[in-house]
Amino acid sequence: MEARWFLGIIQDKFQKGKINFESTLELLSKFDIPFDYVHVKYIFKASDPLKSGTITIDDFRGIYRAIAHRCEIHDLFKIHSSNHKILQLSNIVEFLRNEQFQPEADETTASDLITRFEPIEEAKRNREMTFEGFLRYMTSEDCGIFKMQHKSVYQDMTQPLCDYFISSSHNTYLISDQLIGPSHLWGYASALMKGCRCLEIDCWDGPNNEPVVYHGHTLTSKIGFKTVIQVINKYAFLVSDYPLILSLENHCCPKQQEVMADYMMTMLGDKLVTSTIDDKMPTELPSPEALKFKILIKNKKLGTLEETLGRRGMDSHGQTGEFEEEQTSDEESDDEPSHLKQPLLKKRQASWKGSAPPRKKQRMKKIKLALALSELVIYTKSRKFINFEDSKELQFFYENNSFGEAKARKLGKLLAIRTVNKLYEGACHRLAESGEMLQV
Repeated sequence: MEARWFLGIIQDKFQKGKINFESTLELLSKFDIPFDYVHVKYIFKASDPLKSGTITIDDFRGIYRAIAHRCEIHDLFKIHSSNHKILQLSNIVEFLRNEQFQPEADETTASDLITRFEPIEEAKRNREMTFEGFLRYMTSEDCGIFKMQHKSVYQDMTQPLCDYFISSSHNTYLISDQLIGPSHLWGYASALMKGCRCLEIDCWDGPNNEPVVYHGHTLTSKIGFKTVIQVINKYAFLVSDYPLILSLENHCCPKQQEVMADYMMTMLGDKLVTSTIDDKMPTELPSPEALKFKILIKNKKLGTLEETLGRRGMDSHGQTGEFEEEQTSDEESDDEPSHLKQPLLKKRQASWKGSAPPRKKQRMKKIKLALALSELVIYTKSRKFINFEDSKELQFFYENNSFGEAKARKLGKLLAIRTVNKLYEGACHRLAESGEMLQV
Protein backbone atom coordinates (compact mmCIF):
# COMPACT_ATOMS: atom_id res chain seq x y z
CA MET A 1 0.00 0.00 0.00
CA GLU A 2 2.67 2.50 1.01
CA ALA A 3 4.93 1.55 -1.90
CA ARG A 4 2.13 2.15 -4.44
CA TRP A 5 1.30 5.47 -2.83
CA PHE A 6 4.94 6.57 -2.87
CA LEU A 7 5.48 5.60 -6.51
CA GLY A 8 2.22 7.25 -7.53
CA ILE A 9 3.55 10.60 -6.33
CA ILE A 10 7.06 10.43 -7.79
CA GLN A 11 7.03 8.21 -10.90
CA ASP A 12 6.04 10.97 -13.36
CA LYS A 13 9.15 12.96 -12.40
CA PHE A 14 11.37 9.96 -13.12
CA GLN A 15 10.15 9.27 -16.64
CA LYS A 16 13.59 10.26 -17.92
CA GLY A 17 15.35 8.16 -15.28
CA LYS A 18 16.89 10.85 -13.08
CA ILE A 19 16.02 14.22 -11.56
CA ASN A 20 18.07 17.23 -10.49
CA PHE A 21 18.17 19.04 -7.15
CA GLU A 22 15.35 21.49 -7.97
CA SER A 23 13.05 18.63 -8.93
CA THR A 24 13.99 16.85 -5.71
CA LEU A 25 12.84 19.85 -3.67
CA GLU A 26 9.65 20.04 -5.72
CA LEU A 27 8.88 16.38 -5.08
CA LEU A 28 9.57 16.61 -1.36
CA SER A 29 7.11 19.47 -1.06
CA LYS A 30 4.37 17.17 -2.37
CA PHE A 31 4.77 14.89 0.66
CA ASP A 32 3.70 17.61 3.09
CA ILE A 33 6.63 17.12 5.44
CA PRO A 34 8.97 19.77 6.86
CA PHE A 35 12.53 19.73 5.55
CA ASP A 36 15.62 21.89 5.70
CA TYR A 37 17.09 23.11 2.42
CA VAL A 38 20.69 22.79 3.59
CA HIS A 39 20.09 19.28 4.93
CA VAL A 40 18.49 18.14 1.69
CA LYS A 41 21.34 19.58 -0.35
CA TYR A 42 23.87 17.76 1.83
CA ILE A 43 22.10 14.39 1.39
CA PHE A 44 21.63 15.04 -2.33
CA LYS A 45 25.37 15.55 -2.83
CA ALA A 46 26.11 12.40 -0.81
CA SER A 47 23.72 10.49 -3.11
CA ASP A 48 25.49 11.81 -6.20
CA PRO A 49 29.08 10.59 -5.89
CA LEU A 50 29.75 11.19 -9.61
CA LYS A 51 28.70 14.84 -9.21
CA SER A 52 26.38 14.62 -12.18
CA GLY A 53 23.80 16.83 -10.50
CA THR A 54 21.12 14.14 -10.75
CA ILE A 55 19.83 11.19 -8.72
CA THR A 56 17.87 8.01 -9.38
CA ILE A 57 14.51 6.98 -7.97
CA ASP A 58 16.21 4.79 -5.37
CA ASP A 59 18.39 7.72 -4.35
CA PHE A 60 15.30 9.85 -3.88
CA ARG A 61 13.66 7.15 -1.77
CA GLY A 62 16.76 7.20 0.46
CA ILE A 63 16.63 11.00 0.74
CA TYR A 64 12.94 10.88 1.69
CA ARG A 65 13.53 8.26 4.37
CA ALA A 66 16.54 10.15 5.76
CA ILE A 67 14.46 13.29 6.11
CA ALA A 68 11.02 11.95 7.06
CA HIS A 69 11.47 8.60 8.78
CA ARG A 70 12.65 8.51 12.37
CA CYS A 71 13.69 5.22 13.88
CA GLU A 72 12.28 5.94 17.35
CA ILE A 73 8.86 6.70 15.87
CA HIS A 74 9.04 3.57 13.71
CA ASP A 75 9.87 1.45 16.77
CA LEU A 76 6.88 2.93 18.59
CA PHE A 77 4.65 2.20 15.59
CA LYS A 78 5.72 -1.47 15.50
CA ILE A 79 4.97 -1.87 19.20
CA HIS A 80 1.32 -0.93 18.67
CA SER A 81 0.84 -2.48 15.22
CA SER A 82 0.18 -6.21 15.25
CA ASN A 83 1.46 -6.69 11.69
CA HIS A 84 3.95 -3.78 11.74
CA LYS A 85 2.17 -2.28 8.73
CA ILE A 86 -1.03 -0.60 9.89
CA LEU A 87 -2.80 0.58 13.03
CA GLN A 88 -6.44 -0.39 13.47
CA LEU A 89 -8.82 1.96 15.32
CA SER A 90 -8.40 -0.16 18.46
CA ASN A 91 -4.60 0.11 18.21
CA ILE A 92 -4.79 3.90 17.95
CA VAL A 93 -7.15 4.15 20.92
CA GLU A 94 -4.83 1.97 23.00
CA PHE A 95 -1.86 4.13 21.99
CA LEU A 96 -3.65 7.37 22.88
CA ARG A 97 -4.73 6.10 26.28
CA ASN A 98 -1.50 4.39 27.32
CA GLU A 99 1.18 6.49 25.65
CA GLN A 100 -0.42 9.89 25.17
CA PHE A 101 -2.34 9.84 28.47
CA GLN A 102 -5.68 10.62 26.88
CA PRO A 103 -8.07 8.43 28.88
CA GLU A 104 -11.08 9.94 27.12
CA ALA A 105 -9.87 8.78 23.68
CA ASP A 106 -12.24 6.51 21.72
CA GLU A 107 -12.71 5.28 18.16
CA THR A 108 -14.17 8.65 17.15
CA THR A 109 -10.94 10.29 18.28
CA ALA A 110 -8.89 7.72 16.38
CA SER A 111 -11.00 8.14 13.24
CA ASP A 112 -10.50 11.89 13.39
CA LEU A 113 -6.71 11.44 13.52
CA ILE A 114 -6.82 9.17 10.46
CA THR A 115 -8.82 11.79 8.56
CA ARG A 116 -6.39 14.55 9.48
CA PHE A 117 -3.02 12.83 9.13
CA GLU A 118 -3.26 9.73 6.93
CA PRO A 119 -1.98 10.64 3.42
CA ILE A 120 -2.94 7.33 1.74
CA GLU A 121 -6.55 7.31 0.52
CA GLU A 122 -6.87 3.49 0.59
CA ALA A 123 -5.94 3.45 4.28
CA LYS A 124 -8.42 6.24 4.99
CA ARG A 125 -11.24 4.29 3.37
CA ASN A 126 -10.35 1.25 5.50
CA ARG A 127 -10.18 3.44 8.64
CA GLU A 128 -6.56 2.43 9.15
CA MET A 129 -3.36 4.37 9.80
CA THR A 130 -0.11 3.53 8.04
CA PHE A 131 3.32 4.48 9.31
CA GLU A 132 3.20 7.54 7.04
CA GLY A 133 0.07 8.75 8.81
CA PHE A 134 1.47 7.87 12.24
CA LEU A 135 4.66 9.77 11.42
CA ARG A 136 2.73 12.89 10.44
CA TYR A 137 0.65 12.70 13.60
CA MET A 138 3.66 12.23 15.86
CA THR A 139 5.49 15.21 14.34
CA SER A 140 2.42 17.47 14.35
CA GLU A 141 1.55 20.21 16.83
CA ASP A 142 -0.96 17.80 18.41
CA CYS A 143 1.98 15.94 19.94
CA GLY A 144 4.03 18.95 20.91
CA ILE A 145 4.81 19.44 24.59
CA PHE A 146 3.97 23.12 24.19
CA LYS A 147 0.35 23.86 25.09
CA MET A 148 -1.43 24.96 21.95
CA GLN A 149 -3.62 27.43 23.86
CA HIS A 150 -0.44 29.23 24.85
CA LYS A 151 0.51 30.08 21.26
CA SER A 152 -1.51 33.24 21.68
CA VAL A 153 -1.51 35.49 24.73
CA TYR A 154 -3.52 33.73 27.41
CA GLN A 155 -2.59 35.81 30.48
CA ASP A 156 -4.66 38.68 31.83
CA MET A 157 -3.19 41.74 30.09
CA THR A 158 -5.56 44.28 31.67
CA GLN A 159 -3.54 44.93 34.83
CA PRO A 160 -1.32 48.04 35.28
CA LEU A 161 1.90 47.97 33.27
CA CYS A 162 4.04 47.66 36.40
CA ASP A 163 2.50 44.26 37.19
CA TYR A 164 4.35 42.55 34.34
CA PHE A 165 7.85 41.40 33.54
CA ILE A 166 8.94 43.20 30.37
CA SER A 167 11.42 41.65 27.95
CA SER A 168 14.18 44.27 27.82
CA SER A 169 17.40 44.89 25.92
CA HIS A 170 20.59 46.57 27.21
CA ASN A 171 22.89 48.38 24.76
CA THR A 172 20.57 47.25 22.00
CA TYR A 173 22.61 48.85 19.23
CA LEU A 174 25.72 46.77 19.99
CA ILE A 175 25.98 43.45 18.17
CA SER A 176 29.48 42.51 19.30
CA ASP A 177 32.15 43.89 21.66
CA GLN A 178 30.97 46.72 23.94
CA LEU A 179 34.23 48.66 23.72
CA ILE A 180 35.37 48.39 20.11
CA GLY A 181 32.53 46.59 18.34
CA PRO A 182 30.15 48.02 15.76
CA SER A 183 26.88 49.79 16.51
CA HIS A 184 24.33 48.46 14.04
CA LEU A 185 20.68 48.93 13.17
CA TRP A 186 20.30 45.14 13.09
CA GLY A 187 20.60 45.20 16.87
CA TYR A 188 17.23 46.94 17.05
CA ALA A 189 15.58 44.89 14.32
CA SER A 190 16.82 41.64 15.86
CA ALA A 191 15.67 42.55 19.37
CA LEU A 192 12.20 43.49 18.14
CA MET A 193 11.88 40.32 16.06
CA LYS A 194 12.68 38.34 19.22
CA GLY A 195 9.78 40.00 21.04
CA CYS A 196 11.74 42.57 23.03
CA ARG A 197 9.52 45.35 24.43
CA CYS A 198 12.10 47.73 25.90
CA LEU A 199 15.02 49.04 23.85
CA GLU A 200 17.94 51.20 24.94
CA ILE A 201 19.14 54.15 22.86
CA ASP A 202 22.34 55.95 23.93
CA CYS A 203 22.05 59.41 22.37
CA TRP A 204 24.97 61.78 21.82
CA ASP A 205 25.53 65.05 19.96
CA GLY A 206 26.49 64.43 16.35
CA PRO A 207 27.71 66.56 13.45
CA ASN A 208 25.38 68.87 11.51
CA ASN A 209 22.91 68.91 14.39
CA GLU A 210 22.17 65.18 13.87
CA PRO A 211 22.14 63.10 17.10
CA VAL A 212 24.04 59.81 16.98
CA VAL A 213 23.77 56.52 18.87
CA TYR A 214 26.81 54.72 20.26
CA HIS A 215 28.47 53.54 23.49
CA GLY A 216 29.90 56.82 24.74
CA HIS A 217 33.64 57.24 25.34
CA THR A 218 34.45 53.93 23.62
CA LEU A 219 35.67 52.95 20.17
CA THR A 220 32.28 51.56 19.11
CA SER A 221 30.99 52.94 15.82
CA LYS A 222 28.15 55.45 15.53
CA ILE A 223 24.77 55.26 13.83
CA GLY A 224 22.28 58.06 13.26
CA PHE A 225 19.44 58.53 15.73
CA LYS A 226 17.12 59.20 12.80
CA THR A 227 17.81 55.84 11.18
CA VAL A 228 17.39 54.07 14.53
CA ILE A 229 13.87 55.52 14.87
CA GLN A 230 13.10 54.54 11.27
CA VAL A 231 14.07 50.93 11.95
CA ILE A 232 12.14 50.85 15.23
CA ASN A 233 9.05 52.21 13.49
CA LYS A 234 9.32 49.47 10.85
CA TYR A 235 9.78 46.50 13.20
CA ALA A 236 8.02 47.72 16.39
CA PHE A 237 4.88 45.60 16.16
CA LEU A 238 5.68 42.81 13.71
CA VAL A 239 6.00 40.24 16.51
CA SER A 240 4.04 41.72 19.41
CA ASP A 241 1.08 44.09 19.61
CA TYR A 242 1.95 45.20 23.12
CA PRO A 243 3.57 48.55 24.01
CA LEU A 244 7.19 49.27 23.24
CA ILE A 245 9.37 51.34 25.59
CA LEU A 246 12.30 53.35 24.24
CA SER A 247 14.74 53.90 27.10
CA LEU A 248 16.82 56.96 26.24
CA GLU A 249 20.29 57.47 27.66
CA ASN A 250 20.31 61.15 26.76
CA HIS A 251 23.65 62.95 26.54
CA CYS A 252 22.62 65.51 23.91
CA CYS A 253 22.43 69.29 24.15
CA PRO A 254 18.93 70.87 24.19
CA LYS A 255 19.14 71.75 20.50
CA GLN A 256 19.75 68.15 19.46
CA GLN A 257 17.23 66.92 22.03
CA GLU A 258 14.62 68.90 20.10
CA VAL A 259 15.79 67.18 16.92
CA MET A 260 15.28 63.83 18.65
CA ALA A 261 11.79 64.85 19.75
CA ASP A 262 10.88 66.03 16.24
CA TYR A 263 12.09 62.79 14.66
CA MET A 264 10.09 60.65 17.08
CA MET A 265 6.95 62.78 16.66
CA THR A 266 7.21 62.77 12.87
CA MET A 267 8.25 59.17 12.24
CA LEU A 268 6.32 57.35 14.96
CA GLY A 269 3.16 59.40 14.48
CA ASP A 270 0.09 58.07 16.26
CA LYS A 271 2.08 55.20 17.72
CA LEU A 272 3.91 57.60 20.04
CA VAL A 273 2.30 58.22 23.43
CA THR A 274 2.16 62.00 23.89
CA SER A 275 -0.57 62.20 26.52
CA THR A 276 -2.58 60.04 28.88
CA ILE A 277 -5.29 57.88 27.36
CA ASP A 278 -8.11 60.33 28.06
CA ASP A 279 -5.99 63.46 28.58
CA LYS A 280 -6.85 63.30 32.27
CA MET A 281 -4.54 62.71 35.21
CA PRO A 282 -4.64 58.97 36.04
CA THR A 283 -3.99 57.35 39.39
CA GLU A 284 -2.22 54.27 38.06
CA LEU A 285 -0.43 53.04 34.97
CA PRO A 286 -2.57 51.81 32.07
CA SER A 287 -2.51 48.17 31.07
CA PRO A 288 -0.60 46.56 28.20
CA GLU A 289 -3.97 45.91 26.59
CA ALA A 290 -4.84 49.61 26.68
CA LEU A 291 -1.43 50.52 25.22
CA LYS A 292 -1.44 48.10 22.30
CA PHE A 293 0.53 49.40 19.29
CA LYS A 294 1.85 52.32 21.35
CA ILE A 295 5.45 53.48 21.89
CA LEU A 296 6.47 55.04 25.21
CA ILE A 297 9.52 57.22 25.84
CA LYS A 298 11.52 56.57 29.00
CA ASN A 299 13.71 59.54 29.95
CA LYS A 300 14.19 62.22 32.57
CA LYS A 301 11.36 64.70 32.76
CA LEU A 302 10.88 68.32 33.73
CA GLY A 303 8.36 68.57 36.56
CA THR A 304 5.30 66.38 36.91
CA LEU A 305 2.86 64.66 34.62
CA GLU A 306 0.12 67.04 35.82
CA GLU A 307 2.15 69.99 34.59
CA THR A 308 2.69 68.33 31.21
CA LEU A 309 -1.04 67.75 30.78
CA GLY A 310 -1.64 71.40 31.68
CA ARG A 311 0.66 72.51 28.86
CA ARG A 312 -1.02 70.45 26.13
CA GLY A 313 -1.33 72.34 22.89
CA MET A 314 1.46 74.77 23.71
CA ASP A 315 4.59 75.05 21.54
CA SER A 316 7.49 73.83 23.66
CA HIS A 317 10.26 74.40 21.12
CA GLY A 318 13.08 76.58 22.35
CA GLN A 319 12.19 76.04 26.02
CA THR A 320 14.52 74.24 28.37
CA GLY A 321 14.58 73.23 32.02
CA GLU A 322 17.60 72.89 34.23
CA PHE A 323 18.74 69.86 36.16
CA GLU A 324 21.38 69.45 38.79
CA GLU A 325 23.13 66.13 38.46
CA GLU A 326 25.60 64.51 40.79
CA GLN A 327 28.19 61.91 40.03
CA THR A 328 27.32 58.46 41.23
CA SER A 329 29.12 57.34 44.36
CA ASP A 330 31.64 54.50 44.27
CA GLU A 331 29.14 52.26 45.97
CA GLU A 332 26.53 52.85 43.28
CA SER A 333 28.89 52.65 40.34
CA ASP A 334 30.22 49.23 41.19
CA ASP A 335 27.87 47.73 38.62
CA GLU A 336 30.46 48.54 35.95
CA PRO A 337 33.49 46.24 35.77
CA SER A 338 36.76 47.88 36.73
CA HIS A 339 38.08 47.91 33.16
CA LEU A 340 35.04 49.90 32.04
CA LYS A 341 34.85 52.52 34.76
CA GLN A 342 37.42 54.94 33.40
CA PRO A 343 36.59 55.22 29.69
CA LEU A 344 32.81 55.34 30.12
CA LEU A 345 30.86 58.42 31.07
CA LYS A 346 30.22 58.50 34.79
CA LYS A 347 26.61 57.96 35.60
CA ARG A 348 24.85 60.88 37.12
CA GLN A 349 21.90 61.37 39.40
CA ALA A 350 19.23 63.88 38.45
CA SER A 351 16.81 65.90 40.52
CA TRP A 352 14.40 68.60 39.32
CA LYS A 353 15.69 72.07 40.24
CA GLY A 354 14.20 73.12 43.53
CA SER A 355 13.90 69.61 44.98
CA ALA A 356 15.50 68.46 48.19
CA PRO A 357 19.34 68.66 48.29
CA PRO A 358 21.36 65.45 47.86
CA ARG A 359 21.98 63.32 50.91
CA LYS A 360 25.73 63.46 50.47
CA LYS A 361 28.00 66.18 49.21
CA GLN A 362 28.73 65.43 45.61
CA ARG A 363 30.23 67.23 42.65
CA MET A 364 27.22 68.82 41.01
CA LYS A 365 26.79 69.79 37.39
CA LYS A 366 23.96 71.76 35.86
CA ILE A 367 22.57 70.43 32.61
CA LYS A 368 19.60 71.37 30.50
CA LEU A 369 16.73 69.31 29.15
CA ALA A 370 14.65 70.38 26.18
CA LEU A 371 11.00 70.75 27.12
CA ALA A 372 9.99 69.29 23.73
CA LEU A 373 11.67 66.00 24.65
CA SER A 374 10.49 66.10 28.25
CA GLU A 375 6.84 66.42 27.16
CA LEU A 376 7.08 63.05 25.39
CA VAL A 377 7.71 61.30 28.72
CA ILE A 378 4.27 60.29 29.99
CA TYR A 379 4.13 56.96 31.81
CA THR A 380 7.85 56.18 32.08
CA LYS A 381 9.76 58.95 33.83
CA SER A 382 13.25 57.95 34.97
CA ARG A 383 13.88 58.53 38.66
CA LYS A 384 16.99 57.87 40.74
CA PHE A 385 16.48 55.15 43.33
CA ILE A 386 17.59 56.38 46.76
CA ASN A 387 16.02 53.95 49.19
CA PHE A 388 12.75 52.16 49.81
CA GLU A 389 11.41 54.78 52.21
CA ASP A 390 11.99 57.54 49.68
CA SER A 391 10.27 55.57 46.92
CA LYS A 392 7.27 54.73 49.09
CA GLU A 393 6.72 58.29 50.23
CA LEU A 394 7.77 60.40 47.26
CA GLN A 395 7.77 58.34 44.06
CA PHE A 396 4.90 58.77 41.63
CA PHE A 397 3.30 55.79 39.89
CA TYR A 398 4.62 56.95 36.51
CA GLU A 399 8.24 57.12 37.71
CA ASN A 400 10.54 54.14 37.39
CA ASN A 401 13.97 53.09 38.62
CA SER A 402 16.91 51.34 36.99
CA PHE A 403 19.12 48.98 38.97
CA GLY A 404 22.52 47.63 38.01
CA GLU A 405 23.12 43.95 38.61
CA ALA A 406 25.42 44.46 41.58
CA LYS A 407 23.04 46.93 43.23
CA ALA A 408 20.08 44.61 42.72
CA ARG A 409 21.97 41.63 44.16
CA LYS A 410 23.04 43.68 47.16
CA LEU A 411 19.51 44.87 47.86
CA GLY A 412 18.23 41.34 47.37
CA LYS A 413 20.63 39.93 49.95
CA LEU A 414 20.29 42.65 52.59
CA LEU A 415 16.63 43.49 52.20
CA ALA A 416 15.12 40.57 50.36
CA ILE A 417 11.52 40.90 51.49
CA ARG A 418 11.42 44.66 51.06
CA THR A 419 13.04 44.39 47.64
CA VAL A 420 10.40 41.94 46.45
CA ASN A 421 7.61 44.10 47.87
CA LYS A 422 9.10 47.15 46.19
CA LEU A 423 9.17 45.41 42.83
CA TYR A 424 5.48 44.62 43.19
CA GLU A 425 4.43 48.14 44.11
CA GLY A 426 2.99 50.57 41.57
CA ALA A 427 6.19 51.47 39.71
CA CYS A 428 8.29 50.07 36.91
CA HIS A 429 11.86 48.88 37.35
CA ARG A 430 14.62 48.07 34.93
CA LEU A 431 17.55 45.78 35.67
CA ALA A 432 20.60 46.54 33.55
CA GLU A 433 23.23 43.89 33.00
CA SER A 434 26.85 44.55 33.82
CA GLY A 435 29.21 45.95 31.22
CA GLU A 436 30.79 42.54 30.73
CA MET A 437 27.65 41.13 29.25
CA LEU A 438 25.75 41.86 26.08
CA GLN A 439 21.98 41.56 26.28
CA VAL A 440 20.03 41.41 23.04
